[in-house]
Amino acid sequence: MNLQTLIGEPWPDYGLIDSGHGRKLERYGRFRFIRPEPQAMWAPAGSDWRADGEFVPGADEDGGGRWVHNQPVPPRGWPLRWNEVSFQASCTPFRHLGFFPDMAPVWNWMRDQVSDKPDPQVMNLFGYTGVGTLAMAAAGAQMVHVDASKKSVAQARDNAAASGLEDKPVRWIVDDAAKFVSREVRRGRRYDGILLDPPKYGRGPDGEVWRLEEDLPGLISNCRQLLDADSRFLFLTVYAVRMSALAIGELVRQAFADLPGTVEAGELAVREEARGLLLPTAIWARWKR
Repeated sequence: MNLQTLIGEPWPDYGLIDSGHGRKLERYGRFRFIRPEPQAMWAPAGSDWRADGEFVPGADEDGGGRWVHNQPVPPRGWPLRWNEVSFQASCTPFRHLGFFPDMAPVWNWMRDQVSDKPDPQVMNLFGYTGVGTLAMAAAGAQMVHVDASKKSVAQARDNAAASGLEDKPVRWIVDDAAKFVSREVRRGRRYDGILLDPPKYGRGPDGEVWRLEEDLPGLISNCRQLLDADSRFLFLTVYAVRMSALAIGELVRQAFADLPGTVEAGELAVREEARGLLLPTAIWARWKR
């Protein structure tokens, strides 16, 4: 399996300005932030990293840390835009800022896969604050958005209203993603596309425990049952750096061996504005018809 790289390019409201020495400097609208980035093992292009805030990690490599602000940053967030989608960015306790900008090429790719289908049915699992859901809804897809966090789903609905997309056909579901997919299989449902971005570890609304290495194969198997020969795609992203794109690519290849189409895998990366180098962010695998 040949690995590919999907590259997130800068856009007016986001850019990776510089990176190196285990950190990255990014712009989110009018604000600039520094965050840890273990994959930036090289030297940065410049030394003058003026930023409005920096996330300082804790001692635990799996989490912890705090934001230190050099300039006032709105605690309730500020508006950003990607194409037709408006949404709130904010400094979350988990070091990110309320969306994942490296997913922009994935949103474009998914829109292309269903562009010739009337009212395609698409599901976004672990949908978070809904930027990917709204990117698809704006392009005419009928969406099912699933996340275990009530707060994230509420933010996704607010983002829909901010985008003028609140009347689009989106089902907002607060549920454990794996359990919801299992029920959809029992109901005999089908979809034209599925996006899933599972965490390394998580808990559902009723205390369900998700462990990526243990639970991903079963989830992919169930997702396969929701797709058929007329479906268009499944796209899986994984941010757990200890896993391999080749491994998840083979997992998807075996699950979809009975369907026509192709399976591909690779890395997500963001292009740095200072030098044009690529900062890897995640691995992915996809099936496409």
